[in-house]
Amino acid sequence: MAHDRQDPALVGRRRETDLLTAALDRAVGRAGGAGATGGATVLLRGEAGVGKSTLLARVERAARERGFTVLRAVGAEAETDLAFGALHQALWSLLQRSDALSPHQRDALESAFGGRSGTPSGFAVGAAALALLDEAVRTAPVLLLLDDLHWIDSSSATVLGFLHRRCADLPLVIVGATRPDGPADRTWQAETVDVRALPQADAATLLGTRYPELAATTRDRVLAEADGNPLALVELPRQLAAAQQRGVAPLPDRLPLGSRLERLFAERLAALTPEAGRLLLLGALATGPDLTSGVWLRAVAGGDVRGSLERIPGDDVRASLERIEDAGLARLDPAGQLVFRHPLARTAVVSAASDAARREAHRALAGALAPGEPGRLVHEAAAALLPDEDLAHRLQEAGRDLARRGGDAEGALLLERAAALSPDSADRVRRLTWAAVMAARGGQLRHTAALVEELKAGTVPSDVAPLFAYAVVYADQSHHIDFASSAALLPTALDTLAAPGADTFGGLVEQVFFKLLLAASYTDDPWAWRALHRHRDAVSEAGRLCLRAWTDPGPGVGEALLAVAEGMTEEQEAGAAWLLLWPAAALDCPEDDLWQRFTGLHGYATQGSVAKAKSHQDFLLGHWERAEICLREAEIADELGYHTNGLMFRQYYAHFLAGRGDEAGLEEIARTIGPVAARARMRFVLDRLTHLRGLAALAHGRHEEAYGHFCELTPPGRLPGGQPWRHALVLDLVTAAVHTGRREEALAHLAAARAGGSAGISGRHAFLVAAATAVAAEDDGAEAAYRAAYAVPGAERWAFDLARLRLAHGSWLRRRHRAGAREVLRAAHHVFRRLAAEPWALRCEEELRAAGDAVVQQQRGPAAEPSGLTAQELRIARLAATGLTNKEIGRQLQLSPRTVAAHLYKIFPKLGITSRAALAHALGQEPGTDAG
Repeated sequence: MAHDRQDPALVGRRRETDLLTAALDRAVGRAGGAGATGGATVLLRGEAGVGKSTLLARVERAARERGFTVLRAVGAEAETDLAFGALHQALWSLLQRSDALSPHQRDALESAFGGRSGTPSGFAVGAAALALLDEAVRTAPVLLLLDDLHWIDSSSATVLGFLHRRCADLPLVIVGATRPDGPADRTWQAETVDVRALPQADAATLLGTRYPELAATTRDRVLAEADGNPLALVELPRQLAAAQQRGVAPLPDRLPLGSRLERLFAERLAALTPEAGRLLLLGALATGPDLTSGVWLRAVAGGDVRGSLERIPGDDVRASLERIEDAGLARLDPAGQLVFRHPLARTAVVSAASDAARREAHRALAGALAPGEPGRLVHEAAAALLPDEDLAHRLQEAGRDLARRGGDAEGALLLERAAALSPDSADRVRRLTWAAVMAARGGQLRHTAALVEELKAGTVPSDVAPLFAYAVVYADQSHHIDFASSAALLPTALDTLAAPGADTFGGLVEQVFFKLLLAASYTDDPWAWRALHRHRDAVSEAGRLCLRAWTDPGPGVGEALLAVAEGMTEEQEAGAAWLLLWPAAALDCPEDDLWQRFTGLHGYATQGSVAKAKSHQDFLLGHWERAEICLREAEIADELGYHTNGLMFRQYYAHFLAGRGDEAGLEEIARTIGPVAARARMRFVLDRLTHLRGLAALAHGRHEEAYGHFCELTPPGRLPGGQPWRHALVLDLVTAAVHTGRREEALAHLAAARAGGSAGISGRHAFLVAAATAVAAEDDGAEAAYRAAYAVPGAERWAFDLARLRLAHGSWLRRRHRAGAREVLRAAHHVFRRLAAEPWALRCEEELRAAGDAVVQQQRGPAAEPSGLTAQELRIARLAATGLTNKEIGRQLQLSPRTVAAHLYKIFPKLGITSRAALAHALGQEPGTDAG
């Protein structure tokens, strides 16, 4: 271990350093041969003092040797309220040098960093940050180091999470360090490396290297109580007297080690003079902008110290700093910033101080900052002991300003502090209610749910009742998957908000309207629909179109929706994105331009809607290779607490399973989401599952069973009104009716579809009606009907639907011995093979064989290999056969280990095996060989 000999601090860290080195090499194209470049994200996870920061320092040195640009941000407990503070640390130097950013992108970053006024969202900042990094990597690969991720502010964490999910193709390496159970540990789909305590042998080597003079008895005692913690191994002997180190004097009964490392620093603090201790406390609390704004040391040379430090009575600041450095707690760097030896030292300084001392230090820091400077208000709030309405009001306004700049999560924290300082209980509740709403918008859904429960225990003033109703429903709908409160609270809230002269809380009426529309769409509650129609004139045109799309999806709605979107400013888009995305998805009009308008510009609530719309679009347009993204998005949603989104992503994944005829997979999904949807009375989900069961039965040619499923949803000849997806059942129901000899029912349903204006809903609906007409046509008019269906504008977009039409057409041609059957069937077969829709492809092959086609076997591709495995299942099986773990497979295929395990659960019975050990034989490859 050459690197261990070069750096004793890295004893026992060969695995970790090799992995970090490999990540750097991949980014510069060294791993895997020339040109094999690509980004990586590595998350170092471990308890305090285990050596994460040392590993970060090592990878930084290695990166600089390889010519990387190194960016760095360090989270601090006292900076968690500073929106985008960590991102400012990491990217400010790049922003100053950048020439490639658009004015919009530069404004977003400068506004987030407080350099100018503006209202960027976290995702607008994310998009700009991505562009900034894309510019930087054109000059050199980039290493982004993120220490103490568990203390990084929420806004920065959101953007960093956005970047790490979208930088896979850039020569960018992100290495973060976090304590277990930090936010990144729960939500980042990164390569996680558990940095554990050192084994006994490595711990002894580290201790012997650092302290060769230790007596054997002292060494054994240190090793026993350090229990492999590198920080304890390095720091504990510093506390021992020379006689104790040599074994001449006895050791104390109990050494401050293990999980209570803070005591190590606390005992050093006790040895400092009061003046040095106060100076250290000021440095521990003066973080971020405070360090350079004059509240800390403006200069050390010549003792030129201003601000609150002048109040240290009779103290020589330089001498105090020397005492602090001698104690191994902190040092003053050339820039005048106090750098703590270890994050635990900062924590220990703050923890060891009394409440009175902390308040006094915060008052001193606040007094050194001019009104309006960042941080002053936070220090004032931390110094406050008694209720203070003036301070509470200023915190409230600052919180709302943060929210306008995209820092909803941080704004919520300030509103909570304002609530705690409110002399009046009603004002406290009002501010807590705002905090709950801001936390929801900021993606802190679990915290919103907790605040809502706290508010429910008291009395909510009537003037904020609509806001409270919105917070309750937000938590219930998104987190608890419960829509009962939507029908109970939102109609009354709409009545109140729509009253003349009512406080609209900055456009809340539109948001309440949409939440009620969401509940009505999912549950089909008649009370909700009535309330929506009653207040349709109180919302914007986008809101009215959204309601129309779900209740009266006639001709022109899709075009009107796009026209509204085109006429919106970016500020209007920020508040109405969901009003455009939800109906566009409902109408099956996947306009790429519409989705792209919202990509990277808004918070998770909107981004989740975009991702759901894209998942449905991928199914419609035949991008079935992206099916697994649904499961990854479901996991992300659940990690963030958006459980309804998680359920919906699984439902969208069920579409792909049904299309492929994977009935086992479909039923597995149904067992997961069906009971939850039933408890929540989500007819939307339950009915879609019924439809998908029918679609899977169609794939296997069980037309009678399929017909029964479809008739549960829309009896032939009686098209139900309302939700547009029921109009899209026309091709499925007509196909099942024709194959079961029910041509009259098929014609009756077609007549109902025409009368109901189904073809005018969207381009896809027009194609489905035309395709159903062809399937149901009598012989004399069938050929013309098929040609008319092919001629529908945009027909080629609907890959799966078009392939089904070609299969029906080719079968019709073959049975009548007409020319062209083979060509049509081959075209359908090619698409079904690409989609890995095996049952449909097999039906094409049967028809082709019946037509005398000899090329079927030549067309068989990897999706048909062995035992009907899909392309994705085959890739996973081959990798597992080489001996890779689920985690390693997931890393290669960008899947979670749980998703890999779920696939293997389905692969084993298909191959007729029961263990991974039998995979290689079943696949016909040598055990342990590369999957190729």
